[in-house]
Amino acid sequence: MKIVSTEFLVGAVSSKQYPKNPLPEFAFVGRSNVGKSSLIKSLLNRKKLVRISSSPGKTREINFFKINDAMMFADLPGYGFARVTPALQKKWKIMIEEYLSKREPLVAIVFIVDIRRNPTELDLTLKEWLEELDRDYILLITKADKISSSERQKQTKKIKAAFTGKNALGFTVYSSKNNTGRKELWSQLEKLARH
Repeated sequence: MKIVSTEFLVGAVSSKQYPKNPLPEFAFVGRSNVGKSSLIKSLLNRKKLVRISSSPGKTREINFFKINDAMMFADLPGYGFARVTPALQKKWKIMIEEYLSKREPLVAIVFIVDIRRNPTELDLTLKEWLEELDRDYILLITKADKISSSERQKQTKKIKAAFTGKNALGFTVYSSKNNTGRKELWSQLEKLARH
């Protein structure tokens, strides 16, 4: 996909702040430090659009981006080991649940897992919840450049087995560093946006 324009619209903490334009929308979800912001930068080929932090838990709201006036991305706060107060974690949980269960323009979720990590209870809970909500998701296995190709095959097989449920729309192995999987993911997103 040729990126003509990308625009940061709003950082929302409740549905009242969500953008009103009914473009097809894709949510990016994964545990803290899984590489969500790097992935979005790599997909959009923009260095400065999304802030990247080495410390988990920096995304504290749902950040909405408009791409080519044709679709929207929603970058959700990571779940898991972010060093934030239990009260803030609870607030995030409510915010994410409200978004994922009620957002109408949401076409599919890009469910991001780190290829170096084994499936965690939190990841599996999210997968089960997406299935319960009947939300379609693309399994995105990120940080593929961090391990050898034999290790990559082994881990991909393990992750696919754990996360491929009835609402899975396939999977992509991705590297934000060298853009492996970028073309495949874009072709999936474009196809879904056209439906």
